[in-house]
Amino acid sequence: MKKVLVLEDETNIRSFVVINLKRAGYETIEAGTGAEALEQLRRNPDIKVALLDIMLPDDMDGFEVCRRIRASNSKIGIIMLTARTQEMDKVTGLMTGADDYVTKPFSPAELTARVDAIYRRTGGEEEAADPAAIQYPPFLLNTRNRTLEKDGQRVKVTQVEYAIMKLFLENPGKALSREEILSEVWGKDYFGELKIVDVNIRRLRLKIEDDPQTPKYITTVWGFGYKWGK
Repeated sequence: MKKVLVLEDETNIRSFVVINLKRAGYETIEAGTGAEALEQLRRNPDIKVALLDIMLPDDMDGFEVCRRIRASNSKIGIIMLTARTQEMDKVTGLMTGADDYVTKPFSPAELTARVDAIYRRTGGEEEAADPAAIQYPPFLLNTRNRTLEKDGQRVKVTQVEYAIMKLFLENPGKALSREEILSEVWGKDYFGELKIVDVNIRRLRLKIEDDPQTPKYITTVWGFGYKWGK
C-alpha cells in the first residue's frame, strides 16, 4: 500500500485531504502536531510522502518538522501545505528540504497530482531499466540505490535532487529549459510553478558545487534554464 503522512492541525482540512488521498489509492497516516508526525514516521518507516502544514499549534512548525525529517531521511518526498501566499514561505519550505508546496485552498485533483508526482520520484513506482551507474567525474550516480557520490564521498540528496542530477548527467552540455526540467522531474501533468525548479537547483548547488556562488557544474542559461557544465 502507498503510505502518505498527513500533518495538519485543522481536523476538517485533514479529513478533506485524507478522503481524497484514499480515493486516489493511498493509505494515510494522520498527525495533528509536529511531535506526533515525527512519531508516526518512526512507527511507519515505509511512508513514502509527507504532507506538512506550515502553521501548527505547538512550538514546532512545519519548517522545523521538515528539517528534522531531512536530518535523517533523504528518501521521503515532502510537500508543504500552506495558507500563506508570501514567496518567502515557499522558498523557505523548499530550502529546508521540501520537494514541493501546495497553497490552500487547493483542489483534490491538484493535491493528488502533486502527491503522485512526488511518489514517483521517491522510487515508489518502478522506472524503466537504467544502467547501474552514470559517471561524470568527480560524480558517480548509482541508479540502483538512487544515490550520488562526489570524489567517492556520499552526497546526501533528496529523491527530487537525485532526479535532477540524473537528468543533467544524461544530457551533459545540453541547455535544458525550466519547463523541460519541471516536466521531466515532477511529471508532465504537474500543476506547479517554475520557481520550484530554481529553488531546487539552488539547493542542489549548495551540495555539489565547490563554490555555489560561481557554479561550474550546473550553470545558468540566462532567460532559458540550466545546463550541466560550461
